[in-house]
Amino acid sequence: MAKETKTNVEEKVNEPKKLEEFKNSEENKKIVAEDNGGVEKVLNGDDSSKDDSGELKEVKKESKSAVEKSKVSKVEKKDEMKVELEREYVVPLRKGSLKVPQYRRAKKAVKTLKEFLAKHMKIEDRDLRKVKVDIYLNNELWFKGIKKPVSKIKVKAVKKGGIVYAELAEVPEAVKFAKAWNEKRDTVADKEKVKAPKVAPAEKKTEEEKVEEKEDVKAGAEMDAKVEKAKVKTQKHTAQGSHLKKTMPVRKSLKK
Repeated sequence: MAKETKTNVEEKVNEPKKLEEFKNSEENKKIVAEDNGGVEKVLNGDDSSKDDSGELKEVKKESKSAVEKSKVSKVEKKDEMKVELEREYVVPLRKGSLKVPQYRRAKKAVKTLKEFLAKHMKIEDRDLRKVKVDIYLNNELWFKGIKKPVSKIKVKAVKKGGIVYAELAEVPEAVKFAKAWNEKRDTVADKEKVKAPKVAPAEKKTEEEKVEEKEDVKAGAEMDAKVEKAKVKTQKHTAQGSHLKKTMPVRKSLKK
């Protein structure tokens, strides 16, 4: 019995020591850092990760804005998609655009371009919705108006994830300038959105308050209508208010 009691006492004494060792372990510190809302303790032995006293210091993760996160996610998604096929074509458009009336030729030219790419880039079921035409390519097709589209155009087509993205193969200088200007404008607009202060959302009104507001507006409108009606009535009976500020002449009685 004496041996058993000694072992039990020794185990109880060693328990807090084990707990302290587990708390100070690197694995436990990592788990605690992940749970504390993005605060990480730097566990490397670098001088930059230590204070003057030699203790490890806490490093907070810099939170990105929602706009930046969405931009990064979109770019990453596009980059993640593997390029299945990449080709350059000189697409003939005259034969297709001449089949329709003159006032529909530019629309038909865009459609013939999509049909050509759907066929040659091997899109499943030749679905035209899976062909995405770049805005600058579309502007080039519509440049001379709806009646005189381009007879042929050189296109660079890239297939990613079953979708074909078409753009100009030879970009003119004017289009390059417009493209650079638009990109610059978009970046400035995104920065302004980030800098703009957040407006607190308005408190939601109850149904009773909404009904009361409607009734007040209705009552005010009725009062205005009554006042205007009274004004019109007085004006009518005073001959448009011509003698409002004049007194009637005094007549002498004939009887003496």
